Amino acid sequence: MSRSKLREKVFQLVFRVAFNDEEELNEQVAFFFGDEEQEGMTEKEQQQVQNKFEQVVAQLSEIDAQINEKSTGWNVSRLGKVELAILRLAIYEIMFDEAIPGSVAINEAVELAKKYAAEESPAFINGVLAKFVPKEEK
Repeated sequence: MSRSKLREKVFQLVFRVAFNDEEELNEQVAFFFGDEEQEGMTEKEQQQVQNKFEQVVAQLSEIDAQINEKSTGWNVSRLGKVELAILRLAIYEIMFDEAIPGSVAINEAVELAKKYAAEESPAFINGVLAKFVPKEEK
């Protein structure tokens, strides 16, 4: 499975965070991997997705604080759930995952927005995430 597809799976899990309490997240992960749609994933791929999801969740308070600070006029409570999940994942990758260049994280987030979010969301996502990446890295 490609890195983009694995990222999409992580996004789908991160999306569930907005609808569930923290103590329900382990159950949500079990439901996610028990779904027929996930049957083609290897155990290694499932572990990669779950590990990254857990890492994102562990940094949520910092990520949300950064969203509130850098998305002028918007905060996590005003954002659409899809856009919020995309931003959370991308900001995690930019701030905490040194293996992923910022420009790749932004590009992948924009692609997720094109697939899952409203028509104007890719531009919004790109604009917010651009504030997280130094110019020389774009």
